[in-house]
Amino acid sequence: MENEELRAVDRPAPSSAGAMAKARQDELDAIDPGWCPAWDTGWQRCYRLVQIHVQAGGTLPEVAGDVVVQGEDLGRWVTAQRYGWEQLLPAQQWILENTLKITPAEADERPVKQTQDTKWAANLAAARQFHTREGHLRVPRKHVEELDAGTAPTGRQSGADGPVVVKLGMWLDNVRKRAAKLPEQRRTDLGQLGMRG
Repeated sequence: MENEELRAVDRPAPSSAGAMAKARQDELDAIDPGWCPAWDTGWQRCYRLVQIHVQAGGTLPEVAGDVVVQGEDLGRWVTAQRYGWEQLLPAQQWILENTLKITPAEADERPVKQTQDTKWAANLAAARQFHTREGHLRVPRKHVEELDAGTAPTGRQSGADGPVVVKLGMWLDNVRKRAAKLPEQRRTDLGQLGMRG
């Protein structure tokens, strides 16, 4: 039964708040098939901000921090779409390719996922750097150590600019807590820096 019929016979009717008649949905689809997309409004908002920026004569933002509009980092959003292309719906991919000329990132453009070994190597390099400079490993928990990107063993692709930031104090604190569970080689590496587990 329709809601009107239910009400006519004094029976409870489900709320129709927010409901839209099928004819109205068809009319909106005729105007713009994308009026009610399947993806969230945050994605749609960023897409429209990038589209407006480009239509106003701006270049497609490709670097995080270059273009921030209404609190949205458009460069970061574009990069996220390119790196996460496989997670987008086909309609989103089509929209990005055909309206903004955004394409999926090539394999050599994607960031390299760090393994546990490369993370350990970067942290150990930071510990060695600190030990060489200070002569000890009594590092405050909030201390951060910067390694030169060219010499840091992080697994990052060549061409990654800027220093590698290592939260050395936090890492050492965590390593001390689980020192007994570390492999022998890692305990030996730390022992060479005067750290006993």
